[in-house]
Amino acid sequence: MSVTARLFAPLLSAPATPLITHYDDAVGSRIELSRATVANWAAKTANWLRDELDVEVGSPVSVALPAHWQTLGVLLGAWWCGAHVVADPAGATVAFIGPDGSAPGAESVAVVALDPLGRGLSGDAPDGGLDYLVESRIFGDDFIAYDQVPGDAPAFHGSTVDDLIALAASRATALGIGPSDRVLSTLDWSTPDGLADGLLAVLSAGASLVQCSNLDVAALPKRRESERTTIELPAP
Repeated sequence: MSVTARLFAPLLSAPATPLITHYDDAVGSRIELSRATVANWAAKTANWLRDELDVEVGSPVSVALPAHWQTLGVLLGAWWCGAHVVADPAGATVAFIGPDGSAPGAESVAVVALDPLGRGLSGDAPDGGLDYLVESRIFGDDFIAYDQVPGDAPAFHGSTVDDLIALAASRATALGIGPSDRVLSTLDWSTPDGLADGLLAVLSAGASLVQCSNLDVAALPKRRESERTTIELPAP
């Protein structure tokens, strides 16, 4: 089974709690998404990647995005259809970039608006790219895999599905994250260590994530109090 099926799908049968609360201090936004809402975004993404862009098990999908609630949908959707998330866009079946990014050498480019309310781009996507939020929105809210994703399939920067699942569990244990925790994180998900601690460990433990982008350090004390966080990554 895929990373998403093994790590995230089991959380959908648990009591309804927020999965991610995302702050973007550059625009002053706060948005909270439940597990079910994230599952819808991930399913739309997976359906779009597979049915429209021909992503299949092992296909390289480049993700050059900040730690953001939309990036969570991208990653879970890509893994759900068996994609190998890579850093280099060259040769990627699809490359996900932000509004100011570029992806030379990718077969298709998906531009993620990173709008706090989930709106698409305000204008045309650059360099013939596709507006991810607009394009994927019309696809189904449920995803049924056509092909099984084996445990030895590459999933992230060369690490396999089995590698990521084992790493997620070990890091959750090492960091002391449990299902009742609210984890405040400023970690970036583009590196293996940041992804493992800042996202995979939280999912593996069934915890809730408070992710801060473009951090305003002065806002952290109030945020710890208002969000009632119990663990902070990295540790202060």
